[in-house]
Amino acid sequence: MTAPRIAFLHTGAVNIAPFGALAAEFLPGATVVNYLDDRIVADLGDESRAASVPDRIEDLVRAAAAGGADAVMFTCSSISELAAPAAAAAGVPVLRVDEAMADAAVAAGARIRVLATLPTTCRPTLGLLEERAALAGVAPELSSEVIEGAFEAIVSGDRETHDRLVGAAIERGAAEADVIVLAQASMATAAEAVTVGVPVLTSPRLGVERLAASPVLRGRLAR
Repeated sequence: MTAPRIAFLHTGAVNIAPFGALAAEFLPGATVVNYLDDRIVADLGDESRAASVPDRIEDLVRAAAAGGADAVMFTCSSISELAAPAAAAAGVPVLRVDEAMADAAVAAGARIRVLATLPTTCRPTLGLLEERAALAGVAPELSSEVIEGAFEAIVSGDRETHDRLVGAAIERGAAEADVIVLAQASMATAAEAVTVGVPVLTSPRLGVERLAASPVLRGRLAR
């Protein structure tokens, strides 16, 4: 049996190394291919370009499928809602990195606080939580905050400022919620720097764990 080939579709280069490390941990023996369009997040906020994003995502997934990918994972929550149509068009399974995190959140408590550094990520994350909550038969109270200045810090390479701003938002949110959800994979490092009395959920590890357990990879990973 040939080793599986997994494609990660990124909207920021900052996620390539962390997902590579997680793939080495949870997807042993798999061949990993990275696809990147680092203008998607900016273009989602641009009325003149936003309409191009679904076709661009579909083209990238088709390229992954043509390259032999057994599965594709979107590492960006801003494009999660495009996973199903892209999978249907390309004929390859497409997983959302934040789905496992959303399931964990709705199981963790009735008050869920979503933190994001971009409005374009906050909206789909809230929608995903509503979707997964409905499937679980629960109706949590959802609240959210877009953290000013954090995205600008990380794109300029200032991880320290980004993590400080996100950490402060985690501490604020923990006072009013049962669980904190960090909407973007790039926010995961900030959770390591603070200690609060509620769970703080991030998507990368949970997402790749779910990918490793998916039916398409079952029995095909080296152990």
